[in-house]
Amino acid sequence: MRLGVLDVGSNTVHLLVVDAHPGARPLPAHSHKAELRLAELLDERGAIAPDGVERLIATVRGALLAAEDKGCEEVLPFATSAVREASNADAVLARVKDETGVDLQVLTGEEEARLTFLAARRWFGWSAGKLLLLDIGGGSLEVAFGIDEDPDAAVSLPLGAGRLTAGWLPGDPADSADVKALRRHVRAQIARTVGEFTRFGRPDHIVATSKTFKQLARIAGAPGSGEGLYVERVLTRKSLEEWVPRLAGMTAPERAALPGVSEGRAGQLLAGAVVAEGAMDLLGVEELEICPWALREGVILRRLDHLPEH
Repeated sequence: MRLGVLDVGSNTVHLLVVDAHPGARPLPAHSHKAELRLAELLDERGAIAPDGVERLIATVRGALLAAEDKGCEEVLPFATSAVREASNADAVLARVKDETGVDLQVLTGEEEARLTFLAARRWFGWSAGKLLLLDIGGGSLEVAFGIDEDPDAAVSLPLGAGRLTAGWLPGDPADSADVKALRRHVRAQIARTVGEFTRFGRPDHIVATSKTFKQLARIAGAPGSGEGLYVERVLTRKSLEEWVPRLAGMTAPERAALPGVSEGRAGQLLAGAVVAEGAMDLLGVEELEICPWALREGVILRRLDHLPEH
């Protein structure tokens, strides 16, 4: 069957269309993306501003048309931290449903971590052993650990690259005092949860998903997307420690000129790098591998698991 996954994230609204059936890997057929930056469209009360709601509705309508054009039999719509934590979330969800017919399912942070972990487990397989997963989105950081398809521990922290950039790094380039304050904040938040993972012992394989990690790996020398999905891409803590101060000294346009960094994400890359470095350091990670599959694939795989076999 042809499935669409509509992901209303903190940075983008992304429709991924795949051809899929139980027992087979989902094959991407089409991708439709719109930069919305909901995490940056919150007012002082933490509500998604009226302009943001209108843009969200228009974007969802556009994604639905694309899904229809591509022949999707079913669309799986979900939203993550930007909608989840907005003070007017219920009103926004009601308006989206009234005006588009789409009933956005709001994932909890833990669900997000568990579904992303499922995708990583399926990608790397059982031979990867005990898996530690890191995922930095626009609004949150997810960490999960386990030996099965459902992790033994999964947490979500409000340490997304977009959220932190808007709240902690107003300058361009960033003020060094702001970067130091952000670093302290990030590490204090992560440190509270470290014990939930270290009690399970050392992981056998450490992986990361998300645009932030992919871009950090790319600037640190990993192969570009043109090399294909199956090329190994790694990121070391050592290279991150070298890149964080360099990124801190750059403006957003200067970061956008780096290999693999998109203009839309360049402003957030420093905050993302601070989170990545803090997580790797506090969790004792020297090197991790980038996983091409993430939350959207996890949602698809979970849906396929509940389809009857023909």
